[in-house]
Amino acid sequence: MRIARFTTGDDPRFGLVQQEGDTTYLAVLGGDPLYMPAMPTGERVELGDGVRLLAPVIPRSKVVAVGKNYADHAKEMGGDVPASPLLFFKPNTAVVGPDDPVVLPDWTQEVSYEAELAVVIGKVCKGATPESALSYVLGYTVANDVTARDAQRTDGQWARAKGFDSSLPLGPWIDTDLDPEDVAVRSRVNGELKQDGRTADMVLDVPFLVSYVSQAMTLLPGDVILTGTPAGVGLMDHGDVVECEVEGIGVLRNPVLRRD
Repeated sequence: MRIARFTTGDDPRFGLVQQEGDTTYLAVLGGDPLYMPAMPTGERVELGDGVRLLAPVIPRSKVVAVGKNYADHAKEMGGDVPASPLLFFKPNTAVVGPDDPVVLPDWTQEVSYEAELAVVIGKVCKGATPESALSYVLGYTVANDVTARDAQRTDGQWARAKGFDSSLPLGPWIDTDLDPEDVAVRSRVNGELKQDGRTADMVLDVPFLVSYVSQAMTLLPGDVILTGTPAGVGLMDHGDVVECEVEGIGVLRNPVLRRD
């Protein structure tokens, strides 16, 4: 099941992504599927002109991100894999959706893309074991953990470098059936392949990460865990178009904009 959040110019709604022949449409849901069963209303909206996909989830509580969870990425950043998971937060104000611009702040000149698998929590999770962790997961989406590298180097803490407005594109929808064990994670800038990794290469897998985070803090419905990025990160600039892809989910596309 794929759950999209969308608008046709009115308030955001949710829909199940359906395919009928060559036509993709949204079977509109009543209410928010994070808090109630996904119940179709009978209304169908064709995906196309007049329909804008939004970030499939705006975290109510928090986004917890995992740093250096691919050994090849840790190496390219000039370090080793941390002895224990490196966690940091991104605020929900960083979230944008498909085709929304990543707006580069005037205080940074080195902004990087990071394609990632994102885990969306579906129910209250505290103290989960790795064996039970996936039962708390609603599904998965694609993320771009946009990072101001110069601020990351100079600030010490990563709040500004990782948390500025528009630094977390999410989308295009939540896939509830994905097996996260071994899927491709890729990024392209202006059509050129930059990252091409697999979740099987993560140092710590999804069940461990959900469990580890939940041992420290209660995860709430709609919270998001970012699972790290493979090697190949690089800079993006005004006018670029960045595509992040997770096999089995789809492609998240965002233009890059620097306002005068």
